[in-house]
Formats: sequence, structure tokens, C-alpha cells
Amino acid sequence: MLKVANEAEEQRGNRLMVWWDGEGSAPVMAHDDRALLMARAVGGRSLTRMALKGDDDEASRILCRVVAHLHSRRGQPPFELVDLVEWFAPLTSPSGGHGARWLDLAAATARELLRDQCELVVMHGDIHHGNVLDFGETGWLAIDPKGLIGERTFDFANMLRNPCFDIATRPDRLTRQASVIAAEAKLDRVRLLHWVLSFSGLSAIWSMEEGDKPELDVAIANIVAAELGMHI
Repeated sequence: MLKVANEAEEQRGNRLMVWWDGEGSAPVMAHDDRALLMARAVGGRSLTRMALKGDDDEASRILCRVVAHLHSRRGQPPFELVDLVEWFAPLTSPSGGHGARWLDLAAATARELLRDQCELVVMHGDIHHGNVLDFGETGWLAIDPKGLIGERTFDFANMLRNPCFDIATRPDRLTRQASVIAAEAKLDRVRLLHWVLSFSGLSAIWSMEEGDKPELDVAIANIVAAELGMHI
């Protein structure tokens, strides 16, 4: 599979794939400044199909194991990563409000989390059911990282907003999967939910900047807020 990166974010992701060297991510066969030649996923399994067919718990556990493998790589890559403070700037930087109570709550939650980050690691930054693929005998491996650095819990937040609107917003689904993920990854469940709320706010800002309606973000934020006993 050949991936040509035209944007800085994609080029950073390519460099991170090279740095991981197949440890939790797709093996890289050749690369230069813009192009990345990586192994193709030849397995027939799909985490999205697993979630759709009732194996949601196992899909979440597989995602957690892949993320743990990625996070196990120690040291600092010889290139610049984006820290979470910068990543969340579209949500947290404005001095005024966002015009919606839930977005202001998400921004305030993000600011608090970012002030008190722990367990800093090199992160994928976009872990979801479509970015972890079946590579057959090699197992499940990640593709398309963003290349972030910060608190490891953040890397698990996007799982709870995927694999699609209907599943992510299914009654009691987020509550259950938050517990599954927290147990598998040894996370503080409440802190994980705060990261989910924060990321929903950030994703909503991105969506609105593109002229789209952040329907998923609003729905997830409402579910999380109810779970945390917040009023939005």
C-alpha cells in the first residue's frame, strides 16, 4: 500500500509509522519525505463488523491491546510531535464562549485535563475501528496516526465515538464500553469520560469549521454528561 502525504500532518504520521517499525503498526517497506510504502492488510476480519455483529466488547479490547503496543515504544522520535495543548487549541484558546453551553463545558474540561496530564506517551491520535486492521498472521495493526504526545488516556477516547453513529449512540453502549476499555487498558474510567467529552468538543469545532453539523459530537457529549452527572 502506497501512501503519499501532501499535508504536514500526514507526513508526521508517516514518520511515526517508520519510527514504530512495525511494533503495533503496519510494517513500512520503504519511505521518503512524502511517500510511505507499507504492507497491505490481508486478513478478512474487521473491527467494525465485529461491533455490528455483537462482538463490541472484543473489538474494544483488541483496540486497547494495539494502543498498549504502540505506547510501549519508549524514547522520543527524532522529529517533532504535536502536544495535546496545541492539538486542543481550537477548543480551548478562545477567551470568549463558543455559543453553546456544552461546548463551553467541553472546553473547561479540556483545560483542566491539559493542566494535569499524566502518563505521557507518544500517541497515535486517531484510534478507531477503521484505523486498526487485520494483517493476518501478524495480527491487528494500526495505520494512519496523527503523531501526538500527551496523556495516554486520550488515545482511547475516540473508540467510544466509533465505529458509527448508530452504534456509538446506542442506549447504554457508551456506559458499557467505557468500563470495558478502562478495565482492559487500566485507566481511570471517569477521567476517560472527561477526555471523551473534551474530544467531542474539539471534533465539533473542526466539523463546524468545515461547515458540517456536529451531530455525533453533540449526541456523545450528552451521553457522557449524563453519565458524569453534568448538566449541559
